Formats: sequence, structure tokens, C-alpha cells
Amino acid sequence: MAKLKNDRLIRALLRQPVDKTPVWIMRQAGRYLPEYRKTRERAGDFMTLCKTPELACEVTLQPLQRFPLDAAILFSDILTIPDAMGLGLSVIEKEGPKFARPVRTHAEIVNLSVPDPEVELRYVMDAIRIISRELDGKVPLIGFAGSPWTIGTYMVEGGSSKEFSLAKEMMYATPATMHLLLSKLADSITLYLNAQIAAGVNVVMIFDSWGGALSAQCYREFSLQYMQRIVAGIKPDASGNKIPVILFTKGGGLWVEQIAMSGCEAIGVDWTVDIGSVRSRTGNAVAIQGNLDTAVLYSTPQVIRQEVGKVLESYGKGNGHIFNLGHGIHPGIDPENVAVLVEAVHELSIKYH
Repeated sequence: MAKLKNDRLIRALLRQPVDKTPVWIMRQAGRYLPEYRKTRERAGDFMTLCKTPELACEVTLQPLQRFPLDAAILFSDILTIPDAMGLGLSVIEKEGPKFARPVRTHAEIVNLSVPDPEVELRYVMDAIRIISRELDGKVPLIGFAGSPWTIGTYMVEGGSSKEFSLAKEMMYATPATMHLLLSKLADSITLYLNAQIAAGVNVVMIFDSWGGALSAQCYREFSLQYMQRIVAGIKPDASGNKIPVILFTKGGGLWVEQIAMSGCEAIGVDWTVDIGSVRSRTGNAVAIQGNLDTAVLYSTPQVIRQEVGKVLESYGKGNGHIFNLGHGIHPGIDPENVAVLVEAVHELSIKYH
């Protein structure tokens, strides 16, 4: 693996000194970029884009050609694992993901097999190998997976959901069935992330997009417990380097103390919490990633700089801050405003280090 020329992100994740706060953006390779839309058109559809390693590499690198970001994030999807389990995934424009064969019974879950990352998910590993080669150590590459609870909701509901009625029904009425599904997913995700590390990623992130839909007790039992299991199973890279893990529960601001004790190196927070208060609540035990409201990027350069300044000031002086949005970037945002954001973070953060 090439030595990193810019290791600002890794240093911040390990709470070591940096010259300025590193910044990357969730969904930085995506529809707000005209070059992404062109590549997606060439691919024909979203899943073909994900499953063609050369094209996945192309879109992963596009934002880095535009902005001096401190990391690349693998272009993929959180639903690659259930797709590899044979659930028949299709991503429908303006509707989102749909599974032809959702799982709703104990027997269906028993029959699910744990995918081999170098067989059924080989296209992801091939994409990482190509991206890693092309990056040549310019910045770290972030790999990722969805959390067991988040992926599980899609598998049970058969697609996106607002109420999660089927998943919650399973959780409350037949908890042993839900635990079996989450346990299989935790095993699959651990294997998958370790394979991503072996293929060349430098950091891994777990996206718990729907953990915030749970009650406090259910969050611990059905989401955090399984993420902890994954964190405990993450192996070092081939050179023996520790791979930092970022846990991000959207809507998880109430539970940051517990998330910080999960064994991860960093927690991601959305914009509903004050990042400075999260820092004091977690006692500097972990690095913190976040947490500008994505909608700020619809405003003017002056407002963007001002809001970036507020987040940096709230976090305060010292190590362990990774600047990011509180969730993924929206498709309608002007790329010029992203350039303003990245420049503002780098310029305004110097005085805090």
C-alpha cells in the first residue's frame, strides 16, 4: 500500500495533532456533480455503476479532481450485502431501492447465506484495488458498510420505509427472528469490511442511517450491540496498522456517550446536536465527525463561511475533529458552494490547531 501523502484524516481519527481540520463530505461522489451524472448515464443505471469497478473508481475520484478534500470514499451502496444474499435488488429512479424477495420469516432468515466478499462481492473489492492504485496514497480511502439494523430494515420492509412497521413488528413480536437476522448481518459486514481493508481501504465507516428510529432501549439491543460486535472484529491492515472505525447513527445524538464506548475511534454526528457539547459529553474519548447542516450549502458563500466557523468554534481547540456535513450532500447543491466549504474549513481551522 502506498504511503499516504496526506494523512490528516487518519491523524485526526486517532486524535493526533494536525495542521488544520480535515474535511470530506458524505456522498461527495454523487448527483450534485455534472461529471457524475455523465458517468451514471454512460453506465445506464445505478447498480451497473456500482458493479463496474472502473466506473466506480471514476466517480470515487471525481470530487478529488475538483476539491482539495482530505479523503476519498469508495463509491458503492449499503445494500450490496443483501443483494449478494440473493434478495433481488433494483434501484428505481426517484423511488429508491426495492427488493424482489424480502425476508419476513424465521425460515427465510435461516436460509440466508453469508456472502464471500471475494466471490459475490468481488466487484467491490476490485473497485477498491483500482481506486487504491489510482490514488497512490494521495489521500486515505474510506470503505464502508451499512449497520445491521439499517440493512435489516430494508430486507424486511422490501425497500425504504418511514414507519419501519414490518421491521419493528418483527423486533417486538418475534425478537429471536430479528436477532438472527442482525447476527447474520453482523458476521457478513465484519467479513466484508475486513476484505475491504485487505483490498486497500485505510478507514472504515458504519452507516446506521435508521438507528435514530429506535427507542433508547431498542437502540442498544438491536443496533449498537451489533455495531460493537463488528468493531471488535475489525482487523489491522497487512502492515499491522490499526484501521480507524467511524460509527454514524443518524438521529443518535441522545446516545453519544454509549456510542463512544463501543470501541470505535470516531463517532459521526448529525446537525441536530451541538458538536462542542458532544465533545464534552464524550470526554474526548473519541474523535468526532460532523456536523454542518447540509442545507447551508444552498446559501451564499458568506453564510457558508460563517456557518463553518460556528462548527469549528463549537468544537474548539485541539485534536480529534473531522469536518463533515450532518448527512449526505443533496443532489441540487451547486458544486461551487462545496469549494467554498472546503476552503473555509482549511483556512478557518488553522487557529484551532
